[in-house]
Amino acid sequence: MQENKVVRMVMLAFFVALGVVISPILRVEGLCPMAHFINIAVAVLMGPWYALLNAVLIGILRMILMAIPPLALTGAVFGAFLSGFLYQKSGGNLWMAALGEVIGTGLIGSILSYPVMSVFWGYTNLTFFFYTPSFVLATLMGGSVALFFLFALRRTGHLLMMQERLGVHHFEKYQIKKESTA
Repeated sequence: MQENKVVRMVMLAFFVALGVVISPILRVEGLCPMAHFINIAVAVLMGPWYALLNAVLIGILRMILMAIPPLALTGAVFGAFLSGFLYQKSGGNLWMAALGEVIGTGLIGSILSYPVMSVFWGYTNLTFFFYTPSFVLATLMGGSVALFFLFALRRTGHLLMMQERLGVHHFEKYQIKKESTA
């Protein structure tokens, strides 16, 4: 059990570092699709609480090191948690993990970004839905990459292997058994 905690911390550190390093490289102005890929991957591999912690750490580091506005947090934390939550509640449905990211970041995060940017950054010409189109587009882009990646891992059996190694609750045994008997 102690070994699993160490593996989870190493994996979390890896994803945080990856998120900070690739965010300025694989980015389009106003969109950060790789953040959503990472959110969904961590949510599926490690669960909603690790996904939330991952998003918070990446957001704080991006704000400190790259002078990114608070959108680095509001544009990640809700989707990360909801992705893991819906993945678990659906019994391991990867599509629900992606949907959680779209709803959490694309809708909830984008709407809550309005008061944060208005109050703390003084942007007075914004509307409640100002960030929604770009946030939804970014989550769809990152979610597509995440689904491609996670379905490939599932198909090869590596998703189950990684979840078992991380010692987290997973649903892959049920999914693989169900698919093989059909």
